[in-house]
Amino acid sequence: MARPTPVEFDKFKTVAENRRARYEYFIDVVYEAGICLTGTEVKSLRSGQGSIAESYAEVKDGEVWLVNANVPEFSHGNRYNHEPKRPRKLLLHEREIAKLTGAVERKGMTLVPLSIFFTPRGRAKVELALAKGKNNADKRATTKDREWKRDQARIMRDYK
Repeated sequence: MARPTPVEFDKFKTVAENRRARYEYFIDVVYEAGICLTGTEVKSLRSGQGSIAESYAEVKDGEVWLVNANVPEFSHGNRYNHEPKRPRKLLLHEREIAKLTGAVERKGMTLVPLSIFFTPRGRAKVELALAKGKNNADKRATTKDREWKRDQARIMRDYK
């Protein structure tokens, strides 16, 4: 007999978000990658803990690793608890890894995690971006555009 399909939820649950990445980098291509986690890491992420503010990804020996992501120890974990800042393997297709390797080596781009989330099926995923760093003038322009759009929305709201 076939296994019943799992109950799917309508929305994604975002656990950790790197909001600074869109300010610091020009985002080129975004990939969705699976992440290898232990049991206590999954429980800790499901409770809403975790941070990817200072993390990055790197390609090593044909594999992509998430470095410096902080998933705090699970409160009810025992001796099998995990190390909070250990490198975690990201799951991507070989062609995607080849593209990322070429872009990082040749073009000087960076792999930046944008968010960690759970899919409706309950799988933990990482939104990984291929990005190029901004200089100070680009950051000022981004801030200026954001402020102008906010003022524009305020003017339009008051106009009605």
